[in-house]
Amino acid sequence: MFRFPGQVAITLIIACVSAGTVCAQAYPSKTVRIVVPFAAGGGTDVIARYLAAGLTESLKNQVIVDNRAGANAIVGTELVARAPADGYTLLFVSSPHSVNPSMYAKLPYDTLRDFAPVSLIALSPYFLVVHPSLPARNVKELIALAKQRPDEILYGSGGTGSSAHLTAELFNQMAGVKLREVPFKGAGPALIGTITGEVAAVFGNALTVKPHIESGRLRALGIASARRSPFAPDLPTISEAGVPGFHSAAVLGMLAPARTPRAIIDTLNAESHKVMKQPATVETMRRVAVDIELSTPEEFGRLIDSELQRWSKVIRALKLKPL
Repeated sequence: MFRFPGQVAITLIIACVSAGTVCAQAYPSKTVRIVVPFAAGGGTDVIARYLAAGLTESLKNQVIVDNRAGANAIVGTELVARAPADGYTLLFVSSPHSVNPSMYAKLPYDTLRDFAPVSLIALSPYFLVVHPSLPARNVKELIALAKQRPDEILYGSGGTGSSAHLTAELFNQMAGVKLREVPFKGAGPALIGTITGEVAAVFGNALTVKPHIESGRLRALGIASARRSPFAPDLPTISEAGVPGFHSAAVLGMLAPARTPRAIIDTLNAESHKVMKQPATVETMRRVAVDIELSTPEEFGRLIDSELQRWSKVIRALKLKPL
């Protein structure tokens, strides 16, 4: 009978244990928790729940969403950074993950080193919408109007440093205009402020602006994506409508704690891709103007790094002092 030399056997045991796995136990064997660092009901939460439901079926194991909102996603993100690296506590991130390092002087985690990328899941581009009373029916007319009336046209944001704020300021920088921010206490109030005419414009996601575009309470001028959306095929991208190269979207993806075994990362990556490629998923995402974008763990890591650098430049140009 063939026997492993003693040292080889010991090495295999150590490798198995150091990888954080139990050799005789398949993953997953208990409930998997996806932490969403935002309140329930928002766009990020909706997509995370759709993914969790699909993974429950695909993995033949319960996958739940745990909402841990607070401090612009820092509360939930820290929870996952400190969780065991065993694949049972995951993080579903959006744009604040790449913005917070430039907005806060000290975070209770390292955005890159404390997490292992699993996969990019989707991009949710922002729509530039305006109150119907604004005499601009397209992006070029808005730019011309803003140059005639610098610092007079107001836009709403969910607060300084929010995605809507930084997207609007990126628009200001690239279009050479000066729309003026009016910060609200959240994206919802900023949208309501645009509907009521308190401000003239806002950058919002499709889930929130769609019913108001369809009702005529808001006018859509452009979408901040690289290509037109099946949700509104006649709506031009902001890039083609007057600001070449402009794009801004919520980057939605999944992370695990650093040092999570690669075998678990690969399982989660493959199963997430299966869920998002299902025809029913594709159609659902199309209806809400969410672009399914899947990646390898390495590609998602590079995207996070590039987003960190991109938004840090915008924040430095604004001379925002870290909190």
